[in-house]
Amino acid sequence: MRIKEHPILGKPEEKRVVSFTYDGNTITGHEGEPIAIALEAAGIMIHRYTKKYHEPRGIFCAIGRCTDCVMVVDGKPNVRTCITPLKEGMDVKTQYGVGAKE
Repeated sequence: MRIKEHPILGKPEEKRVVSFTYDGNTITGHEGEPIAIALEAAGIMIHRYTKKYHEPRGIFCAIGRCTDCVMVVDGKPNVRTCITPLKEGMDVKTQYGVGAKE
């Protein structure tokens, strides 16, 4: 779900739709929007699982201050997806623990 019109900011600028992969599945998002927002718009709320208890985490602060939204992006673990802009062809994966799944 995306905001189509904001009462103060008006209608958001139209952006190019791009494809990227999430855990091996191709989905789309708007170029330049945060990865986390593209995932949420596609109905994906879980970004990682904690190391100790394997509990799911997703967007919490949405400003890059916490680590709940970290994922493995293009092979690099611990990427804060709430502040990382989406680009065509990115490879985004669920993160398990503190790094890439081995």
